[in-house]
Amino acid sequence: MAYETSKTSASSAAGAQAAPSGSRPRWNKVPEVTAYFWIIKVLCTTVGETAADLLNEKAGLGLTGVSVLMSALLAVVLVVQFRTSAYRAGVYWLAVALISVVGTLISDNLTDNMGVPLETSTTVFAVILAIVFVVWYRRERTLSIHSIDSTGRESFYWLAVLFTFALGTAAGDLVSERMDLGYWLAAVLFGLAIAAVALAHFKLGLDAVWSFWIAYILTRPLGASIGDYLSQPTGDGGLGMGTVVTSVLFLAVILGLVVYLSVTRKDVTQPQRAARHSA
Repeated sequence: MAYETSKTSASSAAGAQAAPSGSRPRWNKVPEVTAYFWIIKVLCTTVGETAADLLNEKAGLGLTGVSVLMSALLAVVLVVQFRTSAYRAGVYWLAVALISVVGTLISDNLTDNMGVPLETSTTVFAVILAIVFVVWYRRERTLSIHSIDSTGRESFYWLAVLFTFALGTAAGDLVSERMDLGYWLAAVLFGLAIAAVALAHFKLGLDAVWSFWIAYILTRPLGASIGDYLSQPTGDGGLGMGTVVTSVLFLAVILGLVVYLSVTRKDVTQPQRAARHSA
C-alpha cells in the first residue's frame, strides 16, 4: 500500500510540475491513509449513526424531512470540496461526516418508511456499489484513492463513499438483528473482520485497493455498533449516554483531530507537502 502511495504521488507531482503556466494544478483530493484516517473515519461513522438518530428524534422534521435537510447540507459542502484544488482536512472530513449521516438516513428510509427488508436493501446497495466500481474502473483504469486528481475521479470517489455508508448501515443492521449479538459483541465482530482484512493484505497479498474498500465498508457497522453501545439505554444493552452526549463527544474529538491535521499536515500526500514547502 505504501508503494502504491509513493508511486501514484510521484506521478501526480510530475503531472503538476508539467502543467501549463497559469493553470491551477490539481493535487490528490483525499488524505494519506494513516492511523489518523481510520480513527477519524470510525468516529465519523459513529456520529453518522448517533446524529441521524438524534436529528430524527429532536428536529421534529420526521425521517424524510431530516433526510432532505442533511442531503442539502451535504450538497453544499461537496460543492466546496469539488472547488478546492487540493486536499483540505476541514472540508474533506466535514463531507465525510455529512455523507455518513446521509448514507445512514438512506438505509433507514428504505427500512422504516418503505418497509424494504434489510436483505433486499443490503443486496441492492452491494449491487449499486459494484456498478460504481465497474464504471469507475472502465473510465479511469484505477480505483486507487491515491489518484483522486480530476473531477471525474472525485465524482466516482464520493459516489462510492456514499454507497459504502449505505451498504455498511444495512449490512450491519442485518447482521446485528439476525445474530442478536448486542452492540458490544457486534463491534468486536466487525473489528475482527477488519483485522482479518488487514492480515490478508499484509501477510497474504490481498490487493491494496480492495483491502482499503472492504475495510472502508466494514468501518461503518463498527462505528455504528460503538455509537449504539454508548448512546442506547442500559435496558437495551447500551451505556445510556444518549445520542446528544455521544454525538457531541465524538464531534469534539473529530474537530480536535482535524484541527491538528490542518496545522501539522501529517496526512497530506508527500509531493503536495514538498511543493508547498518549496513554493
